[in-house]
Amino acid sequence: MASASVAGFRADTIKRRPVAGRRFRSVLGWVFCSVAFALVAVPLVDIILLIFVRGFSALSPQLFTQVTEGVGGGLLNAITGTIVLSIGALIFGVPIGVGTGIYLSEFGNGRFGSVVRFLADVLTGVPSIVLGYFSYVTMVIWLGWQFSVLAASITLAMMILPYMAKMTELVLRQIPISMREAAYALGANDRMVVVRVLLPVAMPGIITAILLSLAISVGETAPLIYTAGWSNYVWNGQLTHQPIGYLTYVIWSFINQPFASAHALAFAAALLVMVTVLAINLGARAVLYGRSR
Repeated sequence: MASASVAGFRADTIKRRPVAGRRFRSVLGWVFCSVAFALVAVPLVDIILLIFVRGFSALSPQLFTQVTEGVGGGLLNAITGTIVLSIGALIFGVPIGVGTGIYLSEFGNGRFGSVVRFLADVLTGVPSIVLGYFSYVTMVIWLGWQFSVLAASITLAMMILPYMAKMTELVLRQIPISMREAAYALGANDRMVVVRVLLPVAMPGIITAILLSLAISVGETAPLIYTAGWSNYVWNGQLTHQPIGYLTYVIWSFINQPFASAHALAFAAALLVMVTVLAINLGARAVLYGRSR
């Protein structure tokens, strides 16, 4: 009896030790995760609150009706410039990006498709300032366009191209093969399968890719410094030989000025950019949610 009770006691002790060790490791892991989350979340929340508080205090009607005058005035020229550059980037980027994604998904299984995927991956990893410097050398100086809407829009389009191509390819590859086979069985050719079968099904995902690319272009600064320059005037419709204003330049430049009016414009521009990017991302999520339902 004594030996049986001792054996039972040892068995219970052996069982408790692994459970206690797992609990300790679990608690330790949660502590590390909580600390890591706090290190990321606290600075982010602090930045967002600072921009909201300082940005809302700087909002006024003249901000949307007046152009920038030195380190004061409004942001009408920067707001319209950001809209123009974003639309220009989509005009150049969407047809090429979506077309590349369609090619990679449906016809890019060969060597040329592998090369295109590799180049897209490389372009994704290129810093935006390098693209801006490349455009400065080729378009601003060599082609003689100077600081212009056309040079800036093409540069932004080069930035968002690989993202749109990759997302379009992923969306199209999620469509079942049976839909393609059924279309071919009914006598459809490649063009009809893509246009009438695949694109309507993949359109929500493609719209999401376009919205996310738009958010990327709205928040860029480095490539625009080399291609768009800066202007205190509202864009007059000229594509070349004419610089243009944009919101991220106000954030980058005016925050370093020793004037309260410049700081107010910088925080107001930061608020507008943040709200715009947030709205675009929420729109993309809404499209994805509608697609999933």
